[in-house]
Parts: sequence; C-alpha cells; structure tokens
Amino acid sequence: MAMNVGKLIAAALSDGDGLLRLAPTWVPRSFLQPGKRLKLRPTDYYALGTHRGGIDERWFGSTTIAMNENRAEDEGLSYVVFKGERFTLRDAVEEAGADIVGAAIWKKYKRWPVYSKFFDNMGPIPHHMHLNDKQAKLVGQEGKPESYYFPPQMNQIGNNFPYTFMGLEPGTTKQNVIDALARWNDGDNGILDLSKAYRLKPGTGWLIPPCVLHAPGSLLTYEPQWGSDVFGMYQSMVEGRAVPRALLTKDFPKNKHDDIEYLVDALDWEKNVDPNFKDNNYLEPINIGETLATERYQDRWVVYGRIDGKQLFSAKELTVLPGAKCTIKDGAASGWVTTQGSGRMGNLTLHSPVMIKFGDMTEDEVFISQSAAANGVEIENTGTEPLVGLRYFGPDAFPDAVYPSVGDYKKYAAAAAATGKKKKK
Repeated sequence: MAMNVGKLIAAALSDGDGLLRLAPTWVPRSFLQPGKRLKLRPTDYYALGTHRGGIDERWFGSTTIAMNENRAEDEGLSYVVFKGERFTLRDAVEEAGADIVGAAIWKKYKRWPVYSKFFDNMGPIPHHMHLNDKQAKLVGQEGKPESYYFPPQMNQIGNNFPYTFMGLEPGTTKQNVIDALARWNDGDNGILDLSKAYRLKPGTGWLIPPCVLHAPGSLLTYEPQWGSDVFGMYQSMVEGRAVPRALLTKDFPKNKHDDIEYLVDALDWEKNVDPNFKDNNYLEPINIGETLATERYQDRWVVYGRIDGKQLFSAKELTVLPGAKCTIKDGAASGWVTTQGSGRMGNLTLHSPVMIKFGDMTEDEVFISQSAAANGVEIENTGTEPLVGLRYFGPDAFPDAVYPSVGDYKKYAAAAAATGKKKKK
C-alpha cells in the first residue's frame, strides 16, 4: 500500500502542479448539537447514528485523528482524491514529505502538524481548556493552541447564543475555581459566574492559547489550530444538559482525576485573569496591499499573532471579484476551502456548494503544497459573485518582518483611515 500511495501522490502532484484535491471530512461530537450551517443535507447531520452524535465539525487538510469514543480508525483524517483513487493526506505526507509540507516543517515535525475546521454548534459549549505540550505529553499527546475566525459567508444566522465566555474575571482566585469543580454533581457548578462573555462578530476572530478557559458560542467558527484533539471541560451543565465529568478529566493522568487542585493548577492563571484579555487575544482582518479597487482582488490576514512568542499557525482570506484573477505566492503550504463563489485554482475547479450529501465529493477544498505555493498559484473567478477562500498555514510560515502581531489591526486601520482622508482632500 505504501508503494501504491507513493506512486499516486507523485502522479497527483505532477498532474495538479502541486495542488491536491481533498474530500470533505466530517466529525461528530456526541455531547453537542449541530448548528446546521455546514451545508450538509438536513437529513445527514446524524449520518453516523445518534449514538455517535450530530456532525457539527468539518476538518480541513487534517492528518490528525479526532479523539472521539467509538470512533472510526480514520476519523478526522482528510483524503486526497485523484482519478478515482482515495488515500489519506497523512499517508501522502509520509510518502512525499517536504514536497508537500516544505523542507523546514518536514525536518522538524515529520508530518503536517496543524489543521483547521469549521465548528458549528446550535448553542454554547462548556467552559473548557486545551492542554499545553507538557501536560498533554503525560498522556501521550500534544498540546493544542487554537484560533477563531467567523466567516461572514457561513454565519447568516447566529443561532442560540453568539457570545463566548473567555478566561476568568480579574480577581478570581484558584479557590473559587476549586469550589466550582467540587460542585460538579450539584447541578450547575457556576463557573461561568467567574468569567466574562464577549459578543461574537462575523468577520473577526480570536487567538486562544493553551490552558485558557473558553466556552465557544454559536457562531460557525473557522479554527486553525495545532494538530491535537485534547481538552478538559470545567463546566458541569450547559443549557440545562449535564456534562459528564469524564470530559473534564479524559486527557489528564488517571491518578489526577480526583485531584481538583491539580486540575485547577493546570490552568494558565496569568492569561486567564488577564485584565487586558481582549487586547491580547482579539483579531480583526488586516489587508495585504490595497488591490480590491484596482486589481479586483484582496488578500488579508484573518488569523495571526504569536503564542508564547511562537508563530504556530495563521490564516488568510482571499476575495477575487467576478472576471478577475490573481497569482498568490505564499511560499508555504496551506489548506484551502472555498466559502463563496466559483472559479479555478490552477487546473482545479473551485465551487462553494449549496448542499452536500454525506459521503459525496465537493470541489471546494484543496491542499496547496509548498512547491506550488513557492511557484505561485493562479486563482480565477469564473462566476458572477465574489470568489472567497480561506487558507491556513503551519508554523513559521512567514518572515517576522511581514507577520502581524495581535493588535496590529489597529495601526493598519488608522493608516487606512489617514490615507482615505488624504484622498478626499
């Protein structure tokens, strides 16, 4: 099989000039309720059975297993589709290595270490954190920083609660959280009383470091993140539904499951009670150049910034107006999904579907290899509405000189406003 995949991936890369067509990857969650904005056929949100839960996630460019109970062995993995053959992107990367993900990533990680997804829930989910590398290593896994962007094309409605609780109110003590966890079986443990909710706005986003509590709201979220699926849920009830305590402890060592102080010490306290939490984590898009009016396309950063000083993942959103085309040269591999319109990328068709039958193929997802990104990828809008696509990148994809920091949107916005005033004069 390995030799077969090797031949197939070589042919696919050659035929697509470094572009790989990916099939949709659907992931259920037994403890959540689908928000039904993933474009799945309405009857298919429980296609894997109600015992597995509803499908409220679609993963992109994933070589990461979804750590669900009773999961399929390939759950969460993306598949490359080429001339009627299917093989996982993980196997493709193992075979082609640097040709797909780039020499630097292959040398350091020997895999594609990130992925992204659409997360789509009807209401809020429990206040939870994702473990850091040191904590996750104790159970044989990796830590999970993540990020959010709320694509306007996928958020025509906000569903039940478009607000996200993040962190803890300044002045909260560890004893307050210990007391909340001790009340787990009493009903609502009241941990949200210790936090603050932020209203979610389409077209904006957040950067979420590991060990920071957050209770995502009901906007559909595009989430570039590290290639791991670890978490601990610290809220005992959501919308009147009990959260199994096993979801608090599942990724901690078994001998610590009843050690409440240990579970509270696992939080990054300084980041959770940060009085400037929004300033240090909130993102707004940053335009790359001023081309929409002149060249009829616009690229912009939608996920950026560093976590503990490291550039771990990022994302851009490209808009191409009808009849226009452009060539993007990122120099780094990326996973692409089309969120609006139709056109082409190289010799691959792009089309954002209206409705997807579970198991059917689409033409909206592509993996852009490092070699293709370095040579430049031509994208053309052949439709009558804007062609919009999101693409996410792995670690250290961009030079520090051009890579924005959290909060930089303010100075770019100020500069754009100043330029606008000059033009009016």
